[in-house]
Amino acid sequence: MYAIVEIAGQQFKVEKGTKLYVNRLDSEEGSEVKFDKVYLLDNEDKITVGTPVVSKASVSAKIIKQCKSDTVLVFKKKKKKGYQKLNGHRQMMTEIEIQDINA
Repeated sequence: MYAIVEIAGQQFKVEKGTKLYVNRLDSEEGSEVKFDKVYLLDNEDKITVGTPVVSKASVSAKIIKQCKSDTVLVFKKKKKKGYQKLNGHRQMMTEIEIQDINA
């Protein structure tokens, strides 16, 4: 059984027990979160496609930790001018584990 669900503005294919890194969620570590925007649900080869979402379907997950992603380097350069600039940042992420898919 799997589902395609929207989490923090992005769509993910999830199954029970899957661990994901998503954009930061405003909940504490160890808390339960519920996602209601389920776009597709596959229950033992019976596929349900929502218009736009599947009604009465949800995905529950547990927040494992709040962390930062890998460093993203931003390099700017202008030819023949001697201008070079190197910046980097680390995006805030949330690691979640999918607990259950409710149809």
